[in-house]
Amino acid sequence: MPGGRPAALRRPVALLGTAIALLAAALSATPAHAAPPASAAGTARAASAAAPLAHGAAARSETYGAPARSRRAKVVYLTFDDGPGPYTSKVLKTLSRYGARATFFEIGQNVVRHPGLTRKVIAQGGSVQNHTWSHPDLTRVSASVFRSQVIRTDHAIHAAIGRTPKCLRPPYGAVDHSVYARARALHKKVVLWTVDPQDWARPGTSAIVHRVLTHVRPGSVVIMHDGGGNRSQTVAALPKILKTLKKRGYTFQLIACG
Repeated sequence: MPGGRPAALRRPVALLGTAIALLAAALSATPAHAAPPASAAGTARAASAAAPLAHGAAARSETYGAPARSRRAKVVYLTFDDGPGPYTSKVLKTLSRYGARATFFEIGQNVVRHPGLTRKVIAQGGSVQNHTWSHPDLTRVSASVFRSQVIRTDHAIHAAIGRTPKCLRPPYGAVDHSVYARARALHKKVVLWTVDPQDWARPGTSAIVHRVLTHVRPGSVVIMHDGGGNRSQTVAALPKILKTLKKRGYTFQLIACG
């Protein structure tokens, strides 16, 4: 037919058009930033990257560590990771000034280096829990390494304060079915978080303050860091966060680890 395609070409062109249409439909149904992760561990890591300020929603709610009743009361659970270290005392001093308590998820090898700081957390009414020995991704280790990471940290903390942690926070929030199962076998409650200002990235004091205050709700579990690097911005942000939350009527409680 004049002006038309040869018959031999019409079928391949039609097939190509169909493929393009299907691809366009798939792209419109999936947000560009939400590439599906390969595992539950990937879900946690992807959530941290895509929604860092209120991440953990993909994880089971009982792993937050906040009792259901606190989600109705004006209670916030402050948590600090990766210590003890040079900034732990400064964090504790600020918490004391505002009458706030917090749960510290500590690295075993840091506890061995600074047992006095671990004892100081307890003396001030805080809680010390397990954040593994050396901060590995627990979804990528063998069962024996998992056990060693947790048990060595338990021993270090017990040696410092005479108590064995009941809660475990997996580094990076990386969890999958094996992490939950292995934690249960060691009688550990997995605790994640619901508000993450990503203070570890040092986005600036004002950014940390804004991110926490914007996203806190009754029952929120806030993650910040007193170890693992320069935490001067976290220390500087903490007074404003505590002062504002107190004005809003919030109180600060410890994670319920049993």
